Amino acid sequence: MKEYNNIIIWLDYFNKSLTRNDGRRVPNNRSIFNPTLEELNTASINAGFTVVSINEKSRLPRRPNITSGYISLKKTHNKISVINKIANELILIRSNQNNS
Repeated sequence: MKEYNNIIIWLDYFNKSLTRNDGRRVPNNRSIFNPTLEELNTASINAGFTVVSINEKSRLPRRPNITSGYISLKKTHNKISVINKIANELILIRSNQNNS
């Protein structure tokens, strides 16, 4: 049964190597190459969201032959604003990794 109190955020939403038709939801300048679930989880927490669950063996319906993964967040804002805040945090996390 569908949970209306949670938002599903897929890794593929932020993958720079994918096209919009393949499932990317943010512009190229706000996406990163091959994000991981750990980065997505950290970015979500840094953005101020509550992570309910993590599923690493799921497949985005647009790409049924590729295993991706998602996190489930408590619904506090609309999905687009959540995705944009997480994208900003992912860029910060990735840039901090490259600078270290």
